[in-house]
Amino acid sequence: MQKIGLFFGTFDPIHNGHLTLANHFANETDLDAVWLVITPQNPFKQNSKMLPNTERLELVSRAIKGHPKLEISTVEFELPKPNFTYETLSHLAKNNPKRKFVLLMGEDNIISFPQWKEYQSIIEKHEIYVYPRKNDGQIPDEFLNHPKITWTNAPLIDITSSQIRQWIKEGENVKSFLPSASWIYLDEKGFYR
Repeated sequence: MQKIGLFFGTFDPIHNGHLTLANHFANETDLDAVWLVITPQNPFKQNSKMLPNTERLELVSRAIKGHPKLEISTVEFELPKPNFTYETLSHLAKNNPKRKFVLLMGEDNIISFPQWKEYQSIIEKHEIYVYPRKNDGQIPDEFLNHPKITWTNAPLIDITSSQIRQWIKEGENVKSFLPSASWIYLDEKGFYR
């Protein structure tokens, strides 16, 4: 049974931090591969303007070239909006009976996890690998020693896509924060300016 890590994100844009985390999980854990699941609409960020699905898909495609254990999933493009992780996981599990899916989640998300739709069902059916992320919240006690939750020593990434978008808007050079193939495309297209 293949074990696949699911790394959800809008990837607007994908940056080196995303790539570092995805590669860490693909190469330093028991996962066979990591799928970057491009999310069209986060239920908690419904009013944000983001690049079209096709453009974010292109940025991610360019970013993961040469990383054999990283793949893209556009499963959420076809599912009803807004996308709920529970529904996406159910859909993937049903259509991939020979694969076991693990949810990759930042520490900030584990704090808000009890607010997710069907969160008990997610944790019942799937393992969760948590990576460090800056946050101000308190991790719920029920998750600290949970048998389905693995706390990983993945690198702490101190950059966000929203910072990158802001810097581009302000005319800063963000080339060093993005995979070079993605940066070239983003720059040619003039995104976020």
